[in-house]
Amino acid sequence: MKRLLLACFLLLSFCGCSAPSDCTDTRRTTPCPRVLFVGNSYTYVNDLPATFTALAKAGGHPIQTGMVAPGGWTLAQHLNSADTLSALQSSKWDFVILQEQSQIPAIEPDRSSDMYPAARALVQKIRQAGAQPVFFLTWAHRDGWPEYNLPDYESMQLQINQGYMTIANQLIAPVAPVGYAWLTAWLQDPQLDLWQADGSHPNEQGTYLAACVFYAVIFRQSPENNTYHAHLPAATARYLQSVAASTVLSNPSQWNLP
Repeated sequence: MKRLLLACFLLLSFCGCSAPSDCTDTRRTTPCPRVLFVGNSYTYVNDLPATFTALAKAGGHPIQTGMVAPGGWTLAQHLNSADTLSALQSSKWDFVILQEQSQIPAIEPDRSSDMYPAARALVQKIRQAGAQPVFFLTWAHRDGWPEYNLPDYESMQLQINQGYMTIANQLIAPVAPVGYAWLTAWLQDPQLDLWQADGSHPNEQGTYLAACVFYAVIFRQSPENNTYHAHLPAATARYLQSVAASTVLSNPSQWNLP
């Protein structure tokens, strides 16, 4: 048992440890989307794919997820990784989620030189594989990035928003606006804590909010009244569900959603 748990932990950063779920059942009559998450620790901390899977199943949507998310990786590293490219070919994915390193989208020279070329190449590969690319627009650091003249959370978030939306609009690719929902939740309730103590990675509430946004994006349905609350108080979960629903579904075309 200890060896099995250790093997699962070591695989987590590359492929996740979730079971194939109901997508392998040939008797199924409803769609079963396959979603591959390509990112880094913002994706694997608290296991966002597993949280999203549990939320989807509770909402009556069987789903299969995979994950390639080594800590700190950039999209450029994924583009040049045999493991990532192999994961892309390992299944007939319906959606491939692209999450850039947390700081690069906030700095125009960095996103132009590093993020955008890699994003263009990955989107091309994803579309050639028959999948839909989706950009995972992330949240900013709780204290901003003062070293780069982003003195607080809001100023950094605005730059991250611009970074992701620019390339998504150029490529006409859908966006999962987690950062927008994060900002809305924070503005409405500044006491709501979505970060871990490091002010960067998500705590369980932050990951749950992200999962709710992906639920709205992938299924074009509101996650409100979903019975899966992770380990959160019911009132907190319902609030995060509501924020995700209003962010995504009030104006789907803003996120390049059909």
